[in-house]
Amino acid sequence: MAKKKVAVFINNNQVEGFRMAVGLTLADDEVNVFLVDKKLESDESIAANVEMLGDLDVKVFSNNSENKLEQMSTEDIARALTEYDAVITY
Repeated sequence: MAKKKVAVFINNNQVEGFRMAVGLTLADDEVNVFLVDKKLESDESIAANVEMLGDLDVKVFSNNSENKLEQMSTEDIARALTEYDAVITY
């Protein structure tokens, strides 16, 4: 079965969004995360999941320069999302 490209788009619920992104890696699909507009929350579970995603070579993008994540403009995020088989929002 061919791998699918899955984007996790996080704007509101960071705890659940990052938790779901880690879980999606079990399907062996390509998973990328987009944290849009918000600052990364200071939460132990979020920090652990972001670290785990890095260990799993999942790219985490943000359009907020306050976040120490790979930066991508809002326009580039919008274009990138068209290339995914599924976009899951939180």
